Amino acid sequence: MKKIVLATFLFITATINAQDKKEEIKPQIVEAACGQCQFNMKGYDCDLAVRIDGKSYFVDGTSIDSHGDAHADDGFCATIRKAEVVGKIVDNRFKVTSFKVLPKK
Repeated sequence: MKKIVLATFLFITATINAQDKKEEIKPQIVEAACGQCQFNMKGYDCDLAVRIDGKSYFVDGTSIDSHGDAHADDGFCATIRKAEVVGKIVDNRFKVTSFKVLPKK
């Protein structure tokens, strides 16, 4: 009986340790704006972009219109805003899982 309990315990422990660990991506503060209007990126329409370490990337996972009127005085086409984002760069685009525009100071 002890051998069965020990074998079961070892099997469960090995199974738990063999599971893939998810890489936790921490939030970062970036500059966010319209890629065409503020970051001089090439495109066909007003699209949301972020600038990370001086390099601009179009954003996938949220849109410019999801964060208010882009053409308002404080909109992404008129000004560069700070945003707290979670995501990663894939194929020269920023794949966002969380995007929060920070209040102006």
